Amino acid sequence: MEKIIRLIAEELKIKDKQVEATIKLIDEGNTIPFIARYRKEVTGGLSDETLRELGERLNYLRNLEQRKEEIIKSIDEQGKLTDEILQTIAISKTLSEVEDIYRPYKQKKKTRATVAKSKGLEPLANIIIEQKETEPIEKIAEEYININKLSEEDKKNKDKVVTTVEEAIQGALDIIAESISDEPKYRKEIKRQCYREGLIATKASNEEEKSNYEMYYNYSENLKYIPSHRILAINRGEKEGFLKVKVEKPEEKILLYMEKDIIKAETQFSNMLQDTILDSYKRLIEPSIEREIRSDLTEKAEEKAIKVFGQNSKQLLLGAPIKGKTVMGFDPAYRTGCKIAVIDETGKVLDYTTVYPTEPQNDVENAKKELLKLIEKDEIDMIAIGNGTASRESEMFIADMIKESKRPVHYAIVSEAGASVYSASKLATEEYPDINVSIRGAISIARRLQDPLAELVKIDPKAIGVGQYQHDVNQKKLSESLTGVVEDSVNKVGVDVNTATPSLLSYVSGINNTIAKNIVKYRDENGKLKNRKELLKVPKLGKVAFEQCAGFLRIYDGDNPLEITAVHPESYEATEKLLKLIGFNKNDLKDKEKLEELRNKLKTIDISKMSKELYIGEMTLEDIISELSRPGRDPREDMPKPILRSDVLKLEDLKEGMTLTGTVRNVIDFGAFVDIGVKHDGLVHISEMSDKFIKNPSEVVSVGDVVKVKVIKIDLERQKVSLSMK
Repeated sequence: MEKIIRLIAEELKIKDKQVEATIKLIDEGNTIPFIARYRKEVTGGLSDETLRELGERLNYLRNLEQRKEEIIKSIDEQGKLTDEILQTIAISKTLSEVEDIYRPYKQKKKTRATVAKSKGLEPLANIIIEQKETEPIEKIAEEYININKLSEEDKKNKDKVVTTVEEAIQGALDIIAESISDEPKYRKEIKRQCYREGLIATKASNEEEKSNYEMYYNYSENLKYIPSHRILAINRGEKEGFLKVKVEKPEEKILLYMEKDIIKAETQFSNMLQDTILDSYKRLIEPSIEREIRSDLTEKAEEKAIKVFGQNSKQLLLGAPIKGKTVMGFDPAYRTGCKIAVIDETGKVLDYTTVYPTEPQNDVENAKKELLKLIEKDEIDMIAIGNGTASRESEMFIADMIKESKRPVHYAIVSEAGASVYSASKLATEEYPDINVSIRGAISIARRLQDPLAELVKIDPKAIGVGQYQHDVNQKKLSESLTGVVEDSVNKVGVDVNTATPSLLSYVSGINNTIAKNIVKYRDENGKLKNRKELLKVPKLGKVAFEQCAGFLRIYDGDNPLEITAVHPESYEATEKLLKLIGFNKNDLKDKEKLEELRNKLKTIDISKMSKELYIGEMTLEDIISELSRPGRDPREDMPKPILRSDVLKLEDLKEGMTLTGTVRNVIDFGAFVDIGVKHDGLVHISEMSDKFIKNPSEVVSVGDVVKVKVIKIDLERQKVSLSMK
């Protein structure tokens, strides 16, 4: 365990003590959001991202240790375990290194070498590899011709019979070829040389065929430098049958390295060993090394893509809510019509309908009439337009229509990724049993503008759709990562226990699906919860779950004003004592004037001195002070607000040099896509993001950011716009 602690501490550049304390908390069953928020003193203030990374590495390294033990046991049972093998296994850092060590001791399927061994040719192989014998090898090999020594039964088995000298020598060389291929030090060195000098080379399966992969039709790049998005693009091109992919290796250097190690001097064995090394490399080593390198590259690329996807999703989930507004959700379409749903400021459905302003009906006048009537009747403030099919035509229609409205109405473009997945889900059926599937998408789009987090947690995180190649990566790892992202986002914001849906509650630390449903059932049967302690009356929510979830659940208009904050019940006593010491009490949190006085007083506190007086840690005290200063604050209020528009911009309206304001819709390895209000999002290439050198676009922008951009290139034919942030 000490070794694991030391390794994680080195990798994450934190102290051994922090790692040890965190592992203890994880093993005790504490969740990452709980540890990140309420055990800062124990972990030294590690962030939720670092804690998740620590948890993943802990899991990997524990699996690695377990695999090492299994391999040691297996080699020992074969009676082949040596101190050298033990030492090599002990210093191995990855599963692939450990598997390379185990390779020679694995039970093999039938191979040329296993057949040669069953013919009794292993001693002959040893003579050749030792290269000491001066008697001609052909003479020695005669002793291994066994056709006349076998029983009639064994003679029938080809895998036991040696009939000629050539057959005996070839069998011995097959044994040598396999043992060369199984040698871990060769495999390690070959991989090292490939990563240093190898290239990934791609060719077209059919050069005449048009595809998205034309830049890779005759392409090569050093393995050392190829970025993850290109690896995933190449993999996809290969999978779809457009590309042929090969790893080009420094073959001459590799063969020379093995020859130097294996061939001791100029003997009768030199040429045959040289041929055997080539055979071993071409037939056994090269194909498996190629598979491993491709697999390693893919794994690293997937890790990067999953990380980017997670960062983008977090920004989307933490998008600023638009509170207190009545919103019309507009789900655009052509043939089937645009679905409309109106929701009030609490998210309740007021009205729904379908209009046909787009192709093929083009019934603009009737659609306009119907929507203007709804705007007046329901006192609509905003329109949320989904960004899918027919989005721009719908936007032009809306921009035109609101000019005729008596009420001031703005619109915003909202990502509709996953809306159709949600519409047909069991959850949507439970929420709106009497509303048509197609209308549910419009409700979801409207609610996303009001409260992105509460709405997006209802959808499988993979369907949110802000990333690169999310369908090409390891789906299990992607799901785990995104579930963690959603958990962190939900717990960062906090959840109103009296209004939250089961899907939102299920992401709260310590609460599973069953407990989430039980909370809603308890609420329905007993009315609003008045205090956090009442949660203990909810079936299956015991003391352990209560400790994990209580601080993340908010109770507005309850018995205790502290419960609109993230102050944990375990800190109530210290918080009330703090308020008393500075001349206030918890009820002052409800009084605007008193709250202003309290804020000013809290700024003057000597953290170090006060923490000793209250017997709590300095970090915990800082968090309590922050919560008391802004009780009930939603951290998303600090995020950029969606851009509200009242008019539409066409691609033809753009001119080079024009400066616009846009919303970052997606951040990928090579740049960011920005919605500037024309049909297609413009691309800001990484080279156009900053005057300084940046390694990754996420150093500069996040999904949801509102940015100023300059148009630098317009390609009308391909409907592409290049932008710059410089």
